[in-house]
Amino acid sequence: MTQRQLILIGGGHAHLQVLAELARRPINGWQVSLVSPSRRQIYSGMLPGWIAGHYRLEACSIQLANLAARAGVTFHETAVIELDADSRHARCADGRLLHFDRLSIDTGPVAALAAVAGAATHALPVRPIEGFVAAWPALVDRILSRCARFELAIIGAGAAGVELAFAIRQRAWRDGWSHLRISLLGSGSLPLDGLPTSAQRRAEALLRQHGIRWIGESRVIEICPDHVRLDGGGSLPVDAAMMVTGAAAPEWPARAGLSTDARGFIRVGPSLQSRSHPDVCAAGDVACYSSERPKSGVFAVRAGPVLAQNLRALCEGRAPRGWEPQRRALYLISTGNRQAIASWGGFSSWGRWTWRWKDHIDRRFVARLNDKDLA
Repeated sequence: MTQRQLILIGGGHAHLQVLAELARRPINGWQVSLVSPSRRQIYSGMLPGWIAGHYRLEACSIQLANLAARAGVTFHETAVIELDADSRHARCADGRLLHFDRLSIDTGPVAALAAVAGAATHALPVRPIEGFVAAWPALVDRILSRCARFELAIIGAGAAGVELAFAIRQRAWRDGWSHLRISLLGSGSLPLDGLPTSAQRRAEALLRQHGIRWIGESRVIEICPDHVRLDGGGSLPVDAAMMVTGAAAPEWPARAGLSTDARGFIRVGPSLQSRSHPDVCAAGDVACYSSERPKSGVFAVRAGPVLAQNLRALCEGRAPRGWEPQRRALYLISTGNRQAIASWGGFSSWGRWTWRWKDHIDRRFVARLNDKDLA
C-alpha cells in the first residue's frame, strides 16, 4: 500500500521537536519529508554569543539533515515557493513538486524590509540568519579597513536588536575596534518594548555604560548609502545599517488561499490547524495563534511538543488537543559580556548568574537535538 505523505516546511524551533519525536517513534504508514533551504539551523538564541566571540558557529548550529536522517525523514535542501492548499501540492525552488496528505509549516518570518525605503538595497537584515552569517565577515572587513570612525546603526530595539548591539560592542572591545560607534534606534522611549519597565531601564543604563548610543522615539523611513532618514525630519550619518525590526510574513501562504491575518501570518486554531485548511498546521513566528502573542522563539519552542503530538494524532485519525500559548514568557537577554537580563512577567534581574542560566539552557537545547541518541 502506498504510504501517505506528511511534509514539514521549514526547520524552525517547533519542527525541530517534531523531528526529535519522530526519531523516537515514527508514524506508521506515513512517509515524512522536511523541506528547508539549509542543512542546518543556526539557533537564534546563541547568534549574539557567536558575534561576541563566546561560541564557535558549529556550537550554535543544529544539523537539520542529520536530525532528519535519524528520524527517517527525507530531507530536501530547497525552499517552498508556491503552495496549492486545495490540490495539496508544494512547489519548490529546485523545481520539485511535492504532494502531501498532511502539511506543517514552521518557516519563521522574513525580514520586514518593505516598510522602509532603501532597506532592501542598503541594510543588512538579521533574517534569514544564514544570510546574515554569510554577510557578517564582509562587514567586519569594512570596519577593519577604516581608520576613521565607523558609524553602525542598528534599527530595531526589541530583544534581538538589543542583544545584537551588546554583542557587537563586546566583539569590538575584544578585537580592538576602537573606531566603531554603535547607535541603536527604536520607536519606543525605552529599549525592549513590551518588557517590564525595570528591564527596559536596566537595558538603557547598560547601553549608556557600554558606549552604545540609544536613539528612542525614532522611526526610520529611509536608508541611504551614507545616512538614515527619520520620520521627524532628521537624519543620522551611517557607514552601515542593520535591520532588526518586526517580523514579516512570507507571501506564499496567503497566495495559497490559507486563512491569514492582515499581515499575512497563517491563522491557526488551538490545535495549530489552519482555520481554512484543517489538513495544514502551522507554528512558530509564521503562525497567528488564536490567542495573540509576540513573535518570539519562546512560543515556538513551547508549541513544538503540541505540534508533534497533534500531527501524530491527525495522521492516525485521532482528535488533536487544544493548546493556548502561555501568557508569561521567560526572556533571557544577553548583554555581550557574559551577563544577561532576565525578565518574567513584572520581574527582572541582571548579572552573570543570569548569563550562566541562559548559556546552560541554550547549550543543552542545541546539544540535545544534535545528539545521536534522543531517547
